[in-house]
Amino acid sequence: MTTTNGSSPLDVEIGALQGGSADLSQYAGKVLLVVNVASKCGLTPQYTGMEKLHEQYAARGFSVLGVPCNQFLGQEPGSADEIAEFCSATYGVTFPMTEKVEVNGEGRHPLYDRLTGFADAEGHSGDIRWNFEKFLIGRDGRVVARFSPQTEPDSAQVVAAIEAQLA
Repeated sequence: MTTTNGSSPLDVEIGALQGGSADLSQYAGKVLLVVNVASKCGLTPQYTGMEKLHEQYAARGFSVLGVPCNQFLGQEPGSADEIAEFCSATYGVTFPMTEKVEVNGEGRHPLYDRLTGFADAEGHSGDIRWNFEKFLIGRDGRVVARFSPQTEPDSAQVVAAIEAQLA
């Protein structure tokens, strides 16, 4: 299945958390799990599973990409430096992070314009429901799976989808 406008999410320009470009084109030919993240959410401990996946599969051409967002009850209020420090010190995060963006509404970042048209296994497409919604992008640059915020990143469902793309 392709994204709603037929374009790859990897064609979008987005800044890196601490300046410069996140250069999504570097993930072409790789498998990428894109997750909107927040530091002060009940789901924030998912950073542990995200980092575990990143470390486990990086050598096979996989990466996690964290996308900070403050649209859900203001749960990502920090500056870029504060977010980076929190993720590193609290969860040992080594995977890349983008600038803080909006994932819903009129200010929705173009990356999420390309992601949100894809439905999850329950048929949900459209707006992001909460922090830690996950999108898996295959080696061809297309969205291949979407997972609800409550689905743990290292759940059997997510791991199976990642491994299928890495096969």
